[in-house]
Amino acid sequence: MTEIVSVSGPELITYADELAALLIEAVEGGASVGFLAPLDRADAAVWWRERAAAVDAGSHKVWIARDDERVVGTVGLVKAPLPNARHRAEVGKLMVRPSARGRGIGRALLTAVEEWAAGEGLTLLVLDTETDSLAERLYASAGWTPCGSIPRYAADPSGVLRGTTLYYRELARPAAAEAGTSQ
Repeated sequence: MTEIVSVSGPELITYADELAALLIEAVEGGASVGFLAPLDRADAAVWWRERAAAVDAGSHKVWIARDDERVVGTVGLVKAPLPNARHRAEVGKLMVRPSARGRGIGRALLTAVEEWAAGEGLTLLVLDTETDSLAERLYASAGWTPCGSIPRYAADPSGVLRGTTLYYRELARPAAAEAGTSQ
């Protein structure tokens, strides 16, 4: 059974090596998640450890999917820092091990992010993903709305510039906030 849990900063440091292995698998599999191949394991682990302070500060949130105590997926959420944007956050680094794909783990991670964000009063989530990637199918089927594409936005793991598609998802406003608004 797969368990989805959010992790604290110290837990993120504990899981950094497993998350590094997941990140390397994703990059080697062609996922455009911000890194070029080949990705050094030590560099990947350092990247994860560097997120721990932001997780502890509350500006960044990370969930992992564990299957028999092995990390099989992850997703992150970065809150917008500016006062006029505190209603939104950006989803990033949604990854599932190739051997664990097709079991609904990506959808479960995305749902965990959406539910947590709604509970925190966030009303808008955004993300970007490589245009024409498998990830686009997940976001579309999960109710995310594409709002445009940018050509040659980022290099894929092999260094080829690819387009990205931007998506957003509006979340239900908490009932208390709705009660305080006028129509």
